[in-house]
Amino acid sequence: MPQRPAVSCLNPVTGRPYTLADFDFSLPPELIAQHPAPERSASRLLDGRGATPVDRIFRDLPSLLNPGDLLVFNDTRVLKARLHGEKPTGGAVEALVERVLPRPHPHAPGEMLAHLRASKSPKAGATVYFAGPNGGGFVAEVLGRGGPEDSLFHLRVPGDPFALLEAHGHVPLPPYITHADAPDDIARYQTVFARAPGAVAAPTAALHFDEPLLAALAARGVQRAQVTLHVGAGTFQPVRTDNLAEHQMHQEWFEVPQSTVDAIAATRAAGGRVVAAGTTTVRALESAVQQSGGSALQTGCSGETRIFIKPGYQFHAVDRLITNFHLPKSTLMMLVSAFAGHEHVMALYRHAIEARYRFFSYGDAMLLDRQG
Repeated sequence: MPQRPAVSCLNPVTGRPYTLADFDFSLPPELIAQHPAPERSASRLLDGRGATPVDRIFRDLPSLLNPGDLLVFNDTRVLKARLHGEKPTGGAVEALVERVLPRPHPHAPGEMLAHLRASKSPKAGATVYFAGPNGGGFVAEVLGRGGPEDSLFHLRVPGDPFALLEAHGHVPLPPYITHADAPDDIARYQTVFARAPGAVAAPTAALHFDEPLLAALAARGVQRAQVTLHVGAGTFQPVRTDNLAEHQMHQEWFEVPQSTVDAIAATRAAGGRVVAAGTTTVRALESAVQQSGGSALQTGCSGETRIFIKPGYQFHAVDRLITNFHLPKSTLMMLVSAFAGHEHVMALYRHAIEARYRFFSYGDAMLLDRQG
């Protein structure tokens, strides 16, 4: 399949590089979805492939793809990463676990990197008691600071961190969802094919897929593959500089297996399209391209990524994108603008607001073709 031309890194209106203001829009607060649709595949789907947007339902997706197309999903599993606790003095502490560290053997204490909110930050050697929503709890020792730029707290816990989080943690709903996590969130803020635990935010475009829809896609002849990218809390980090080149992306762990690389190669050889279910899938695939030398997806790989995709980026791995609606002035707005064209994406957002689409993690979705 021939490579399409790169997106311009210049705003065609101003003739200057894009700035933060170019990705802003006004969103009525009532359009921020606070709860998921009653059925996953009953969400709305804005078909933005052509010049004129078309309003559809997400379960229409099989009719919009061709036999031989390849859908690539992010199979990360969201942790119950939010913990509520207190210091020995009684001061409240809230933790958001960013990463569970590998254990040298199954009986070793667990270690985690977490964001901590407290009236006074605990020092190395301090302890925090985290209580579970159904009683019980555990004590964590603060080992100090760790992680990128030493911005996180390094915690030691008594046992398997994944088991402790499952038993005592809360679903880490995004900051724009105003209600506390409820039993329904445990199931619905998780994809039906989630496998690898490690994310603190869901790959939200994939939340719309349910088993009947996956079966319909298979019956249509659409193939499936998967990557893993453990979405970090930095996905909600605001961009604080008008000069986009100055923005530092958060670090996330990803893996693209060789089986997915082979499936993409076979799809391309047969004339099919590679369809990414979500921006996290795009970031994983394009990170693998960069590790391969920046021109083609050649081999499976894993590692850390800080990839920042903005207008001017040359895509190599993805032809079509399914994505939710993103926060104003966010790096994800920049990614979708790079993919489908800034003016086109902003026009689609205006249509979505006028048509009362639901926005953000529990909101509706859109379908985009790569421009060019």
